[in-house]
Amino acid sequence: MELNVDDVSEPVSPTGQYFNSSILSICVFGVLESQIPIDDSSTMLLLKDVFLPINPRFSSIMVKDKKGVKKWKKFDVKLKDHVNVPIFPAGLSVASYDNYLDDYLSKIAMEQLPQSRPLWEIHIFKYPTKNAAGTVIFKLHHALGDGFSLMGALLSCLQRADNRSLPVTFPSLQWPSKMDTSQNSNMLMAIPNFFTSVCNTLSDFGWSLLKSSCIEDDPTPIRSADPDVQFKPITIVTLTFSLDHIKQIKTKLGVTINDVICGIIFFGTRLYMQTSSHNSKTNAHSTALVLLNTRNINGYKSVEEMVKPDAESPWGNQFGFLHVSVPELTDAESSNPLEFVLKAQKLIKRKRDSLAVSFTGQLLEALRRFRGPEVTAKYIHSTLRNSSMTVSNLIGPVEEMALANHPVKGLYFMVVGVPQSLTVTLISYMGKLRVAVGTEKGFIDHHKFKSCIENAFELILKGAHEIPSN
Repeated sequence: MELNVDDVSEPVSPTGQYFNSSILSICVFGVLESQIPIDDSSTMLLLKDVFLPINPRFSSIMVKDKKGVKKWKKFDVKLKDHVNVPIFPAGLSVASYDNYLDDYLSKIAMEQLPQSRPLWEIHIFKYPTKNAAGTVIFKLHHALGDGFSLMGALLSCLQRADNRSLPVTFPSLQWPSKMDTSQNSNMLMAIPNFFTSVCNTLSDFGWSLLKSSCIEDDPTPIRSADPDVQFKPITIVTLTFSLDHIKQIKTKLGVTINDVICGIIFFGTRLYMQTSSHNSKTNAHSTALVLLNTRNINGYKSVEEMVKPDAESPWGNQFGFLHVSVPELTDAESSNPLEFVLKAQKLIKRKRDSLAVSFTGQLLEALRRFRGPEVTAKYIHSTLRNSSMTVSNLIGPVEEMALANHPVKGLYFMVVGVPQSLTVTLISYMGKLRVAVGTEKGFIDHHKFKSCIENAFELILKGAHEIPSN
């Protein structure tokens, strides 16, 4: 929306400009599954008294000032324009309402949020499905913030179901170990480690440049290479794993939880490619963009803390991405999937220990300064389009939560509007890991892909159980 205005509030962050540009319009779905039928009589009051005060951006629109700089302008929000309650035939089967919900999610995923009002919507699906008695979908534009910020906002609307006065707790975070730089570290090891890190950084940053500009993955069963893929309908399916089982695999292999998760997703992806292709594309080079939160944190902060000017964990889009090649699946690894997980772990650790993510961030800032946000948005679009899939994860609450006295049975999120055929997101909640898979409708068989991920998990868990305990 181009307006010459002076009465604007804060500037739009660089990443916010990229994600709401002429070439990119990316949104995040936050899906809450209610344990009881939904009574939406308090919706407007909840939005007015709880949701809107969370952050000024929820009651602002994106405009341009006289110099063409995008900023957030305060806006008089008409709540009824942001709340949607779809109507479907009554008295149908749960399976029928499952199909209605799937089609509805696909429909709203393709719809652009109007630029003439704040960039969010809420959809209340008041019909029973196999997973819930009712479903609430928050559709939030990525320009408002990243997954960490938006999850913090969502949690501000929820309370613990057992006792709303008690604080929410989260699983302990175990960050990847960095190169030991303490005084007691072995200097003989520190020097080669330093040079290894420098070499890896140069290699990874150079490869990232090539992947974002001129080298794209081949068309495969998980990548259609359709230039208009971001405008195609999608299908969203979910599956659930036990966090205790994930931790058992982690302990047996001596890796991180994120390593196990990526190993399962990558192994399942290769299994799907194997069952969907009868030629050399089974092990074709495929790249995953693994998103990383770049904040120096050890848990979610309150929204009040995040919006402070000098916040340790600021609101906004604070993330980077790793270009990770999905490991090829050999015959030996098909029979011993733990080897595949370890191979994926080594690859991710090498990428993570380099400074390529930081350098990429500096490159994007340089592009913005000298070429403008639209050129930078095109670079990010190419980064996404030239890869095969995106993987991102968030940490959710340990306890059961409630929204306006509606216990939340399950939750998941999905990123939509991405120029890729496959998106995988993960979030923990109540001791479970919820995996959501967004696929290009009519190209990827979502039921088969889900089955392959489940099969990968079972094979890896079985292999871990066969390792003798120390």
